Parts: sequence; structure tokens; C-alpha cells
Amino acid sequence: MGHGRGRLRALIEVNARGEGPDVAQEVGLRWEEVSSASAFLVGIESHPPEFVLLSLGKEGVDEELVRRIAEAVSAEDGSVLLSAPRPSLEWAVLARRLSGGSLLSEPLSREELFTELEYRLEEPEGVRIADGEVAPEGSGLVGSGAAMMEIVRAVARVGDSSATVLLTGESGTGKELVARALHWSSPRRDGPFVAINCAAVPEPLLESEFFGHERGAFTGAVGRKRGRFERADGGTLFLDEVGDMSLVLQAKLLRTLEEREVERVGSEKGLPVDVRIVAATNRILRERVVEGSFRDDLFHRLAVAELHLPPLRERMEDLEELVVHFASLFSERYGRSVRGVGEGAFRRLRAHHWPGNVRELRNVVDRAVLNCRGGWIREGDLKLNGDVSALSPGGGTNEIGGYSPNTSLEEVERDHIARVLDHTDGVMQAAAEILGIHRNTLTRKVERYGLRSDEGGRQ
Repeated sequence: MGHGRGRLRALIEVNARGEGPDVAQEVGLRWEEVSSASAFLVGIESHPPEFVLLSLGKEGVDEELVRRIAEAVSAEDGSVLLSAPRPSLEWAVLARRLSGGSLLSEPLSREELFTELEYRLEEPEGVRIADGEVAPEGSGLVGSGAAMMEIVRAVARVGDSSATVLLTGESGTGKELVARALHWSSPRRDGPFVAINCAAVPEPLLESEFFGHERGAFTGAVGRKRGRFERADGGTLFLDEVGDMSLVLQAKLLRTLEEREVERVGSEKGLPVDVRIVAATNRILRERVVEGSFRDDLFHRLAVAELHLPPLRERMEDLEELVVHFASLFSERYGRSVRGVGEGAFRRLRAHHWPGNVRELRNVVDRAVLNCRGGWIREGDLKLNGDVSALSPGGGTNEIGGYSPNTSLEEVERDHIARVLDHTDGVMQAAAEILGIHRNTLTRKVERYGLRSDEGGRQ
């Protein structure tokens, strides 16, 4: 591994099988066992070790001492590995926070120790993450491929106008991010950016959410409420999944856009509003116009400028930039020292179909940052949707869809919803009936998990 120059100093008794020195030699480190913390700390500033294996079971070893040693080593994340004869949650949390990885059980397993040392000392081929990789505040648009650059140029063209913009594309392609970029690049950037998901709000409440209501307007209206239009006055209102609105509400929205005023539910007084509208949909609105389920005049009012966001599978040239961006973002957020992404991880990411698009990729990298050891995201740190290993302990599936007991409830729910949608050919209403939940609830879960339906093309 090219670490022959390094030194391994351990505050741990060699286990019964005497494997510590042998494993250290295999990975190119010289084992130096010390008998006490005081002996270890003497001269550490002038002769810092490359790696420390510290036993939490030794007499006199407590959290304060562990912190002193970690600060004294002053090396990158993962250079201090902790072990304990009786692991506890307290020590496991400390290990995660100070050593960037697992808490090993004593006596040490040769295989486990070798794997942990290998993770921490071997720097794989791949892409290093430099400081400042996170996109600067503002547009937040990541990617330099042809498709993304066309989006950037389009945002620059229409951003500084007051024109209404319609964003189209599959779920998870980043429509809200582009909406925020439009807001940021406009003269309204200092005004509010207000978003509402038209598919996530029950139809009876949507009018109140849009326009607000007066006290006593309906049962439960115990006070006056400002709607999203009022709250977005002087700024931008983002209408996500605008194709899910009823024809009645479409008519009221059209009137608001034309008259530039709103009427709260229960009031006859119009209130002027100055709002720039950015709408988004994963449906094909032109087809819905032909079907009669979406108003032609509202479609043309919304699509003054229309931008289509391609799915991730059609802009894979941006994958590396996106992964590095998300890895740096979550590393900073969680206080982790992720230094790079290995080529093995990239190969696996490139081979995935990405039905959930950039949203799915973001979630995958989020989990990988939490899972990674030794500062590098490797193939084994990735947990992709559809992994067979996550569904069945035997590597296969059965008629019911067996899954490992280590699988989270969220992952089981996502997989089951995906299978039901596949069974119904993506028809949301049929899938909701099978699942025994309301269609709006299913819509929220589909969006959350980055799944697809047949409504609006492919979601």
C-alpha cells in the first residue's frame, strides 16, 4: 500500500492470536505497542504516528484522553481507530465523531482489523475533493455538460425579466433549483421566494393556500390567513406540479394572473399582488390540454418561456461534478472529512439508471458520506435503490419480496411502492387503491422517493 514509512502505535494489548503486528506489517506499518497513555504522549509532537489503534478498555482511558490523543495526532479523519472489550453506544458515538468510523470489538478479528486499516491507509484512484467544491450561494446549478449549459444560458436569458416560466421534466431533475436560480438572477432576488406543491395539498385546501382566507370563511378558519400569493408579493411564487390542479382552481389562478390581484376565501375585496410566477410539472401539459383536463388559456399564460430539464441519464457527463458537489456539501454539513470519491464508486454510479434523477443521486451520496471510512467514498459505501442485497439476505427475492432485517422501514416502503407502481403500469390511482392510501399521500411519497408514474409521461 505504499505506507512502509508509517508507524503504528497502539494503546492495546496484542490479542490472544497475536495478529496485530502481522496485520500491521501486511499493510506496510511498523507496530509499536506502548503500555500506557503517558508513554504514548511523550514525544508525540516530534514523532507523530501515522496511525493510532487505541483500546478503550485500558485502565485510565476515558473520553478526555481520547480527545487529547486525537488532537495530538492531528491527522486526517480516520487516523485514530478505537476498540473496546465491551462496546457501548457512548463509545460508538465517540468513535464516529473522532475516528471517522467503526468501533471494533476485542479481541480483534484479523479480517476486521485488516479491512479497517486498508480503508484508512489506502488512497484509491479517483477524484479528490478540494476545499470550496460546493457551488457558491446563488444559482446553485451544478454541471458543465452541454445540456446543463443550455439551461444556464436559458436562465440567464429570461431570469432578469418578469416573464412567467414553465419548467418541465421528470421528478427529481431539479425544477425547484432552476426556479430558485431564476429568482436569484432577477431584480426580485431580494424579495421572497415562496413555493407550493400543488399535488401535496388536498384539493379543498388548495384555494386557501393560494389566496388565503378570512376568519370564519369555513369550518376551522379561526383567523385570517395570508395565502402564498400575498406572501410572495414583490418576489417569486413557485407552483410545483401545477398540472395536478382542478379545472375550477385553474380558472381562479388564471384570473389572478390576468388581474394581478387575489381575493381571500370569504372576502369580496381584491388585493393587488406583484408576483412573478414560475410553474413546474412532470406531466405533458399539451396532452392534457387536448384531453380537456388543463385549460388552454392557462397553459399559454404559464408557458411564456418554457424550459425542459433533461433526466440525469441524459446528462451523465455531469455525474462526477454532481457527486463531488454533494459529497463536499454533506461532508461539511455532518462535520466529516471526506477527501475524495474512488473510481470504483464512480463506475457503479455510472452504471445505474437513475430513475429518481439528481434527487436520487443526492440521497445516495448523502448516505455514502455517512457510511464512508477513511475519508474516501468507495463502492462499498454506496447503497443504490434496487440493490438486491438490500432486499434479500440470500441475494435473491421471493414472491413476497423478502428483505434483509438490516433494511430500514423507509427502504422497504420505497421498494414496495415501486413494485406496486410497476404492477399498475404507473397508474397512481390504481396504485393508491392497492396500497390503501389516499392518492395525494402516494403522490408525496413518489416525489420523496424519486419514483416514477405514468402520469405526465414518466415521473
